[in-house]
Amino acid sequence: MRKLELLAPAKNLACGIAAVDHGADAVYIGAVRFGARVAAGNSVDDIRQLCDYAHQFGVKVYVTVNTIIYDNELEATRQLIEQLYEARVDAILVQDMGLLKMQLPPIALHASTQTDNRTVEKVKWLRSLGFRRIVLARELSVDEITAIHQQVPDVELEVFVHGALCVSYSGQCYASQCLFGRSANRGACAQICRMKFDLLDADGNELEHQRYLLSLKDLNQYAHLEELIQAGACSFKIEGRLKDITYVKNVVAAYSQKLDAIIAKHPQEYCRASQGHCTYSFTPNLKKTFNRGFTTYFLHGRQPDIFSPDTPKAMGEYVGTVKELRRDSFNVAGTAAFANGDGLCFINRDGELEGFRVNRAEGNRLFPQQMPKNLRPGLALYRNNDMEFERQLARQSSVRKIPMTFSLKETENGFSLSALDVTVDVACEHQMAEKSPRENIYRQLSKLGGTPYECSRVELADDFNWFIPSSLLADMRRQWVEKINSIKSNPSIIRVNANIDSHAVAPLYDYPYLYNISNQQAQQFYGVKSLTAYELKPANGPLMQCRHCLRYALGYCVKNGGRKPQWKEPLSLRLGDGRTFRLEFDCKHCLMNVWER
Repeated sequence: MRKLELLAPAKNLACGIAAVDHGADAVYIGAVRFGARVAAGNSVDDIRQLCDYAHQFGVKVYVTVNTIIYDNELEATRQLIEQLYEARVDAILVQDMGLLKMQLPPIALHASTQTDNRTVEKVKWLRSLGFRRIVLARELSVDEITAIHQQVPDVELEVFVHGALCVSYSGQCYASQCLFGRSANRGACAQICRMKFDLLDADGNELEHQRYLLSLKDLNQYAHLEELIQAGACSFKIEGRLKDITYVKNVVAAYSQKLDAIIAKHPQEYCRASQGHCTYSFTPNLKKTFNRGFTTYFLHGRQPDIFSPDTPKAMGEYVGTVKELRRDSFNVAGTAAFANGDGLCFINRDGELEGFRVNRAEGNRLFPQQMPKNLRPGLALYRNNDMEFERQLARQSSVRKIPMTFSLKETENGFSLSALDVTVDVACEHQMAEKSPRENIYRQLSKLGGTPYECSRVELADDFNWFIPSSLLADMRRQWVEKINSIKSNPSIIRVNANIDSHAVAPLYDYPYLYNISNQQAQQFYGVKSLTAYELKPANGPLMQCRHCLRYALGYCVKNGGRKPQWKEPLSLRLGDGRTFRLEFDCKHCLMNVWER
């Protein structure tokens, strides 16, 4: 039976606990340093607390150590990994191959998506190095994932299913470093892809003016989880280590329910990778949390609507159209219910996203704090902040419990209480009960409040009729809880170091800097003569490698039935400050490369 893992992001300890409570099978979180989101660092002590909480439910904790590392940071990185191992972290995600030359503790290694995992050859190579799991590139189709699984069936495949998308293949983006000295491979991406650009032809003619031409919609594979499972993926990753706790609660709950529904259809084939079931006090709705509009990206091949050229911001859910304007209010044609404080937005006549807050809602008549000057009848309205939904999520919105059955039996010297392969024995004189003890036994053993467990039933022999004092039943219950908690706080986890195949040859890149070699240990690993990382020595080559193609997106890909372009190439992108970047269309590999001009 295949175990399926819903993998949730955690900005901090509170988000990690919320992810567990709302149905995650695993959580990934960043430590103080060396994670690919410098703004999402956490102390080892917080990570230890998360491990203690998560392991009660069999939920795993993975820590991102997935930046490239400089020589003067190697020892600090090794010490951090030692501390994470002692905190009982289940695995670390890594990018820098220099770590494989270290004397690491026996902790499982996952190859981060930052290692650019898009081909069968790359996955085979990483497996040969001892990586237990490979986080695949977001750009892969279900057919490509299937092919990788079929050819490398003995490695775990992790796929992204929800959240923000980078326009470049991860680990192969140097635009932020080039423009601002902020390295994406060091966790400090300035998000160039969310900026406005002009699109120019070779003669300087402006084809598009100040649009978000590299800004992608957000990924949403909710409706396609079963396809990804059948393709061979085992872990389904939600992007969002910078997202707040309400995002985590809503998205994790939605995908957890979807996974449960798929498993209910195939109970002999699949099961969840952790224990427990969740009871929610809200109805998950993916449209109600931050999103730039949704796309399935390349799941079924190239699609025309993967980018969001009008805005990189969240538009939210469609709620109706503007009907009638008054001096200080307007009404909405639609069925949505509104609340004071809702955030609404619309695209104005200039193609810009404009937002405002509702000061007072009276049915479908809304009184903004200030009437937007560009609001017009007929405009489509979107809600990007639903106050009532936020209030529901601000409270305790889920309880996770592990259902179990207690078995109470008499022993030679007393009684034994067993559940979940844990048994406690107590010495007690056998004394026949004057009336049936069953109701009191169930009542006492079911008092598991404050623990992760709930007693579904108590198994007793048909002829069980022994009197057991309530205090002794309570003591047996407490002993059982203490014993199982002790076992779960020290889980028996198989931990292995990477077992490097000395004959494995790294896949070839066209440009040396694409290997991201930033320290001497990585240099030794690859057997090269010098450090090649772009961050240390800028080189002439693509700043981005994108599967997103502007030719295709704008309807000019003749290979796919588009119009024949009338412009003269090469095309270029121009920022508002005048800096330009040349576009190269690699039709053989179906890529768009972005070069420094």
